[in-house]
Amino acid sequence: MRRVVVTGLGVVSALGIGRDRHFEGLRDGRVGIGPLTRISLENLSITIGAQVPDYDETEHFSRSQLTLYDRVTQLATLAGREAVAQSGIEIDEALATRTAVVMGSSLGGMTTIDNNYKLTYGEGKTRVHPFLVPRLMANAPASHLSMEHGAKGPNWTVSTACSSGNHAIGQAFHLIRSGGADAALCGGAEAALVWGTLKAWEGLRVMSKTACRPFSKTRDGMVQGEGAAVLVIEELERAKARGATILGEICGFGMTSDAGDIVTPSQADAARAIRDAMADAKMGAEEVGYINAHGTATTINDRTEAGAIRNVLGEHAARVPVSSTKSMHAHCIGAAGAIEAAAVLMALSEGVIPPTASHEEEDPEIGLDVVPNTAREATVHAALSNSFAFGGLNAVLAFRRFTG
Repeated sequence: MRRVVVTGLGVVSALGIGRDRHFEGLRDGRVGIGPLTRISLENLSITIGAQVPDYDETEHFSRSQLTLYDRVTQLATLAGREAVAQSGIEIDEALATRTAVVMGSSLGGMTTIDNNYKLTYGEGKTRVHPFLVPRLMANAPASHLSMEHGAKGPNWTVSTACSSGNHAIGQAFHLIRSGGADAALCGGAEAALVWGTLKAWEGLRVMSKTACRPFSKTRDGMVQGEGAAVLVIEELERAKARGATILGEICGFGMTSDAGDIVTPSQADAARAIRDAMADAKMGAEEVGYINAHGTATTINDRTEAGAIRNVLGEHAARVPVSSTKSMHAHCIGAAGAIEAAAVLMALSEGVIPPTASHEEEDPEIGLDVVPNTAREATVHAALSNSFAFGGLNAVLAFRRFTG
C-alpha cells in the first residue's frame, strides 16, 4: 500500500487566523476561551466560548460569496486556502480528477439555521432567502473547497459528531493509500456558537461556566469553540517528486463503535480504536512519543480516555506526554480532530509538545503525564490523535515524523 504524507496545513481557531498564530498560541499555552460577544446571551446560563478573534468576513470574501457562505464555510475556505498555499500543490487538469475533498462537520450551517429560525418562528417572516439550503447544508464547506481549488475527485462530508474531523482525515488517508486518489484536502469545520446550539448543550449539563480544565481534579465541564483545519495530504512519491515540504506522515487509522450508550463512552472500545490505529501503523507502545487526547474536561470522558490509554500502552503509558489542546481552543465538535491534528503536526515537525492549559490539580485517577500548563520541547517520532464522539464513535489517527 502507498504511503501518505501531509504537505499543507491551514488553521482557523480561537488562537488566531492561520497556522502560525495557532501554533504560537499552543506554544504559549494561551487560552482562547472568553466571554461570548457575537450573539445574544439572553436566557443562556453558558456565556463563555472560544470565538475566532479579529475576524471580519468582508476582508476575505466578496459580497457574492458571502451570499452563499455560512460562517462554517468561510472558516473552512480560509483554512483550505492556507493549506493549499503552503503545500504548493498545483491541481492541474491531470490531477483534478485524482484530488479528493473529505471534510468533517457535525452540524453544518448553524448560523444560517439559527438566524432563520429567529426570522420565521420568532418574527413571523413568511419568506426566506433563496440560497438558504445551499448555505446550511453540511456538505457546503467540502463543495466550496472543491470549487475554489478545482478538485474533481471523490468529495464527501463526514458527520460523526466530535469524531467527524478524524474520520474525514482517516477516510482520505485510506483513499490515497489504496490508490483511489493521489491527493486530498481533508479536515473539519464547525461554527456553532449560536444561541440555539448553546441552549441545547446547556440541557446536557456538561458545560462549564468558567474554563476548560481537562484532566484536572477541579474540572467542571467542557467549553464550545469554533474553527476549521484543512490538511493537504498526498501519496509520498508524488510529493517527493515535486519537492514538497513534508510535515508528517499518516501511518494508521483505527475506528470503532461502542454499540452501547448514546452519550456514555466505552473504555474498551476507545482502547480498541487506539490499538487498531497503532496496529495499522505497525507502531509499538514504546514508539509513541505524544498523544493529543480527546480530553473534553468532563469527568467521565477524561477518566475513560485515560483508562483506555493505560490499557493500550501498559507500563509505557506513564512516560508518554498526553495533552488536551481543547483547554486552549475549546471543543470545536466536528472540527476538533482536524484542529488537534495540527497540534500533532507541530509536535512532529517543530519539536514542541503543546500543554494542557488551565490545569490546577492532579486527578489521581488519570495516572498520565498531562503536560500541565507549559509546552515542552521534545523530539517526537510518533504520535496519536484521539477523537471519541457521542453515539460511541471512536476515531484515532497515527502519525510519524517524516525522515525519508
